[in-house]
Amino acid sequence: MITALPESRVPEPTVAPTMRWGILAPGGIAGRMVDALHGRTRQDVIAVGSRSLQRAQAFAAEKGIPKAYGSYEQLVEDPDVDIVYVASPHSEHAAHAMLALRAGKPTLVEKAFTRNCVEAKEVLAAARAAHVPVMEAIMTRQTPALDVVKQLVDGGDLGIVDTILADFGQNLTHVPRLVQSELAGGALLDLGIYCVQFAVFLAGLPSRVMAVGALTDTGVDAHMAIALDGFQRLPHALASLQTGLLSTTPTRASVAGSEGRVELGAPFTPGGVMLRYTSVKGDVIERPLPDINGPQTLCYEAAHFAQLVADGKLDSPIMPADESVAIMALLDEIRSQVGVVYPGE
Repeated sequence: MITALPESRVPEPTVAPTMRWGILAPGGIAGRMVDALHGRTRQDVIAVGSRSLQRAQAFAAEKGIPKAYGSYEQLVEDPDVDIVYVASPHSEHAAHAMLALRAGKPTLVEKAFTRNCVEAKEVLAAARAAHVPVMEAIMTRQTPALDVVKQLVDGGDLGIVDTILADFGQNLTHVPRLVQSELAGGALLDLGIYCVQFAVFLAGLPSRVMAVGALTDTGVDAHMAIALDGFQRLPHALASLQTGLLSTTPTRASVAGSEGRVELGAPFTPGGVMLRYTSVKGDVIERPLPDINGPQTLCYEAAHFAQLVADGKLDSPIMPADESVAIMALLDEIRSQVGVVYPGE
């Protein structure tokens, strides 16, 4: 029985050395990333690129960015840009990531990494050919909460882990890109990916997947339930995951084993959560984690990638590119079982 929860090993985001960032595709998530970079790190956002110069200029003026470009090519070719952050819709991630990588830029790609595994392999090949790092931006991977949970799991403090639970549902059918098949919309790539990543981060890749769900009238997944088992690192574990665009669910996550259970308070994706450990004897240990609101949680992945680039490393030990490729293959299988096919696949 543990007497205290482990301390997070995640560095403060302000520790990472300053890198100069270029934002590819201004939009909602790009705005949240810039706010996180400005508000919680020492990173310097120096440029933004869009297919529309007017849109780039408006975004730059709003966010205090000195350079605005009317093409993505101009952005990635800017010699002052150290890192490119790809924030376009899922359907464009592969093309835009490869554009940046072929220009020799370390590239942080917003989740999901690509539309499918074929594209993910192409992106990874481009990164290796250019000898620069590429990383999928999954904000949960680098947070203090997930690090504490991982220490409990890896250290055996939960005993034999048999259950992993995670759900992420929001009422988002009013968001155009999420219901457009041509933009690779749907619940899985936008929300459910966090649940899948949570399970894989803790347990390794599964050998079996089962999924059921329903589609919108535009052909993307409206909601689904996913079961995973046969994990590499936790062979006794079964993961039960749910996601959807139709309603707001509790958005909680937990891991249970023979010696206890750890829970992440709602919503499990941002940083300001309560970790609760309950032993089989009923003893409870709680710890509030840093009170950082949801969008600001992006500071951890950005700082991690900036440190990676500053250190001259080609891959992240926390979010390896090979694992992003493997997870895209898993998401492909889930989509196949539910019946989601994107145009051109």
